[in-house]
Amino acid sequence: MKKYILSLDQGTTSSRAVLFDKDGAKVFAAQYEFPQIFPKAGWVEHDPKDILSSQLQAVKDCIAFINSEGGDVTDIAAIGVTNQRETTMIWDKKTGEPVYNAIVWQCRRTAETCARFEEQGLDKFFRSKTGLLIDPYFSATKIKWIFDNVEGVRDRAQRGELIFGTVDTWLIWNLTGGKVHATDYTNASRTMLFNIHTLNWDNEIMGLLGIPECILPDVRPSSGDFGVTDKDIIGAEIPICGCAGDQQAALFGQCCFLKGDVKNTYGTGGFLLMNTGDECIESSSGLLTTIAWGVDGKVTYALEGSVFVSGAVIKWLRDELCIITTAEETAAIAESVPDNGGVYFVPAFVGLGTPYWDSDARGLICGLTRGSGRAHIVRAALEAIAYQTADVIKAMENDTSSLGLIKVDGGASQNDFLMQFQADILGRSIIRPRNVESTATGAAFLAGLHCGFWESREELNRVSQKFREFMPAMSDAERSCLTNGWKKAVERSLMK
Repeated sequence: MKKYILSLDQGTTSSRAVLFDKDGAKVFAAQYEFPQIFPKAGWVEHDPKDILSSQLQAVKDCIAFINSEGGDVTDIAAIGVTNQRETTMIWDKKTGEPVYNAIVWQCRRTAETCARFEEQGLDKFFRSKTGLLIDPYFSATKIKWIFDNVEGVRDRAQRGELIFGTVDTWLIWNLTGGKVHATDYTNASRTMLFNIHTLNWDNEIMGLLGIPECILPDVRPSSGDFGVTDKDIIGAEIPICGCAGDQQAALFGQCCFLKGDVKNTYGTGGFLLMNTGDECIESSSGLLTTIAWGVDGKVTYALEGSVFVSGAVIKWLRDELCIITTAEETAAIAESVPDNGGVYFVPAFVGLGTPYWDSDARGLICGLTRGSGRAHIVRAALEAIAYQTADVIKAMENDTSSLGLIKVDGGASQNDFLMQFQADILGRSIIRPRNVESTATGAAFLAGLHCGFWESREELNRVSQKFREFMPAMSDAERSCLTNGWKKAVERSLMK
């Protein structure tokens, strides 16, 4: 019997590999950070080779653990891949050499291109096909930027020499020794090139942007066949049976299988998804319509809200403002003062996402008095994460009448102060599972279902039962006062 599912969790700042057993428990994990590249203000890049090498090193550590337990790499039943979404790469399909650095989802360099599309009245054109708003966030205009700014790339692409992929595609292509150029429905739905109704790359959009279809990957179900690993890469041919963008993987890992279920991942950014079943809902509240997953021959849809800066604000307090040493100490610092003292922090470092979608908005700290101190700023930063989440939840309530359970995961979800404040400001309970690594878990679940490691979603529900629930304890009057203060702060940061 196979013992493990290996989940590759490639994130914005680090690459992780996690081994799961039959009980859905994490038995080993390895993680490696890699450099962030900031060529200009608002620009963010990664070296694709850093992404690959850090991911492979994490995989090797997992295999070394299996060896130390008396097993070998063949104890891995299957591999699931999950990844930072929208991050864009183009490489030579023969040599694997990237033509340019990966342009990261956070990068705002294509804001002018997006503004021109909006001025041309193309909002409905893109929204009706892709479910997305026109924004630099997505892959399509990043591809166009590389075509327009890297000499020879457009011609080489037209000749069929180059291929495009988001991070999942890059990893799968390399893991299979260049044999499989594929993505899944979830990642394709985040490119602003994929028609989420017909489930095909959209010819009209490709024509508008001048992107040839020959560079685009094959699109497959999230729980399905993505080839096998090359023996020279990890020592055996292990099937790759699952693939999903990180946020959709987290939704699946949280077992949000019912229509109306919501998960929020507190990562570098904050990402909320609501399962809308087979209903493809067009939001009137600034939410995105996207594909949650493709499993068992059916596509499930979701509404998504994006907070561009969530946990990253804590890293900013540590690395740039230098007023904390570790993320773990922020809860105690925030609790050292009775309230925020009127201080609000809007962390719009790269603009604001849902429901504002203002790429020109900029961060601010307001409400400072002579009595304001370090603890007020730290508390305001944590509260900002919760306020932004509440904005998205409100948008979801406006678009649907089926808001169900709210489940949380990601690094910052381990902060008890933040989780209690989140429940208070929402006026709803928050469920935090035993295993907050829902992204890696979701990739494992998708792979395990396809290869038979787990038999059904009912079995997945049984292995995901333990959790902690945070109940709201704030009065309606206090909630209203704090929310009004947040709204005034956001208004000061907006440029639209």
